[in-house]
Amino acid sequence: MARIAWVNLPNGKHVEIALTYIYGIGRPMSNVILEKVWIEKTRKIETLSEDELDKIRDEIKNFLVEWDLRRLVAGNIKRLQEINCYRGQRHKKRLPVRGQNTKTNSRTRKGKSVAIANKKK
Repeated sequence: MARIAWVNLPNGKHVEIALTYIYGIGRPMSNVILEKVWIEKTRKIETLSEDELDKIRDEIKNFLVEWDLRRLVAGNIKRLQEINCYRGQRHKKRLPVRGQNTKTNSRTRKGKSVAIANKKK
């Protein structure tokens, strides 16, 4: 198992997919990183040499990933809540923030529905 940015990357995966296990790196960014270090994206993680892994680590240092990015996102949400803007209020109430309908959907944010006892029929 290769370890990059404090994340263990799975051995059986292609490098392009394995890099997406790092928070803040998606498919497009993993392709950009691999192009810069001249590594074929269809190679498996276990076939990479230590030098190639070091090149990938050095390239990833140029981006905000893992804990730095998580801290930045959490700080942005906290700032919205402190200034009490609409988006901050929605975050506090654990409701959808970006204008989605909440009458029938948004079960992920609202949690499991609760039945109302003794509802008139």
